[in-house]
Amino acid sequence: MPTAVVSTQGAFTVLRFGRLAAMGVVAALILIAGVWASWSSAQYVMLTKGRESGTIEVTGCGADTCTGPYTPISAGSQARERVVIENSAAVADGETYTVVMKPGSSEVVRSGPAGILYSWVPLGGALLLASVVVAGGLGRTWAAWVMAGSGFALITAAFLVI
Repeated sequence: MPTAVVSTQGAFTVLRFGRLAAMGVVAALILIAGVWASWSSAQYVMLTKGRESGTIEVTGCGADTCTGPYTPISAGSQARERVVIENSAAVADGETYTVVMKPGSSEVVRSGPAGILYSWVPLGGALLLASVVVAGGLGRTWAAWVMAGSGFALITAAFLVI
C-alpha cells in the first residue's frame, strides 16, 4: 500500500510542475511577443541619435496610412514631398506631428512622449493578457495584479497623451 500513495503523490507533483512550466512558457511568450511588436517602432522613437527628425503635415489619409510633406528639424535631414505614417488614433488629417524617419524608407513614426507611449501599446496589451495566464495558470495573483495594472497604466497613458 505505501507504494501506491508515493506513486500518486509523485504523479501529482509531476503534473503540477508540468502545468507551472507550461503556463510560465505561455506567459513568457506573450510578453516576448509584446516587446517584439513594440520594439519594431519604439527603436526609432527612443534611439533618435543619428536619425532624421522633423515634422509631417498630414494632407491625406487612406485606409491604413496617411501621407504628407516632411519638413526637417535635425541637421543633415532632407525635406521630402511625401512621407507615409501609419493611420491610427494618433494621426488626424490636417494636423502636424513631430516624427522620426525610418532609415532607408519614406516611412515615419511619431516622436516625443506620444510616440514613445504609442509604440509601447502592444506591450501593454501583452501585460494584460499575460496577467490572466499568471493568475489562472500559475496562481500568482499579486504578480498578475501588478502586470495588469502596469499594462492598464501604459495603455491609459498612451490614450491620454495622444
